[in-house]
Amino acid sequence: MSTPQHQPEPAADHPRPPLVDVLAGDSRREIRVHQHGFVALLDAMPRLVPQGQTADSAIVQAARVSYGRGTKRVQEDRGLIRYLLRNRHTTPFEMVEFKFHIAMPIFVARQWIRHRTANVNEYSGRYSVMPDRFYRPTLGSVRKQSASNRQGSDGVLGQDPADPARAAAETQTAQDFLAYLDAAESLHARYQSLLDRGVSRELARVGLPLSLYTEWYWKCDLHNILRFLSLRLDAHAQDEIRAYAQAMHDLIAPVVPITMEAWRDYDLDALTLSGPEARALSALLAGGSAALASDNQRELAEWAAKLARLGAADPRPAMAAPATHTPPIHAKAPGPGAQAAPRELA
Repeated sequence: MSTPQHQPEPAADHPRPPLVDVLAGDSRREIRVHQHGFVALLDAMPRLVPQGQTADSAIVQAARVSYGRGTKRVQEDRGLIRYLLRNRHTTPFEMVEFKFHIAMPIFVARQWIRHRTANVNEYSGRYSVMPDRFYRPTLGSVRKQSASNRQGSDGVLGQDPADPARAAAETQTAQDFLAYLDAAESLHARYQSLLDRGVSRELARVGLPLSLYTEWYWKCDLHNILRFLSLRLDAHAQDEIRAYAQAMHDLIAPVVPITMEAWRDYDLDALTLSGPEARALSALLAGGSAALASDNQRELAEWAAKLARLGAADPRPAMAAPATHTPPIHAKAPGPGAQAAPRELA
């Protein structure tokens, strides 16, 4: 019967390096978001790593299926991590986990919970009284509905210097919106009164607005955190959840700096081309037209935006090329520090 093979212990003249805490002994690192919100990093796994390394070392160790020191020079580790992300070998990134305490408006939480790969425990309005804390934008940040995207905004009300009358009307609309929030927030006093008169907490809460703050503990592995950040740092994500995603990014970046650098290079700041887009770009580079083989106006607009990012705008008239049915070509072209291509978001 064979026995498992283990890596031998380091020789006495090669002692293990001392271990250091990736959070430098901190039990909580917090970034405030909006008026009442925050993202707080509470814990990380691994918490202890060899001196001179970061939590990135756990990813390298998993990729090499090694024990103990089992890693090579930091520069080689960086190359391996970049290779893994570039080629979408994601399992090693699941070996790193982070635990957060987060306070956010309920409407942000309802978008956030669509990321179903985390462990979540939320503040319960059945067992506890909901706090009197609400999200409200400033008068100068009430956004307008986008005319081209049903789930997005476009610009701010009252910010049209070329049309003072329209700007004044929009400013009044923004004031009316804030008055609407005042009325919604006033429901908390009625909620508290009903609790005092015996209405159950589980029923009294149902009339409270989505601007009310909730809290939860959220634990997730690094691979799925990167997926969350890819969607919620995208330029098309709602501004409020983008602020939370940025705070999360800023908290974990010092803990896994090599991974976050690679992720920004190969995901956040990258530009992904579809098969028709790759063929259109090839045609442009060969001296032809960059017309896309599509008659979908949204797809054509996205292609025009990608060409602009690449600094390769087609000087020819913008016309759709005949649609083809050739197999897709998967290509990725790095972009110069811009946001990722549009994604459908909740």
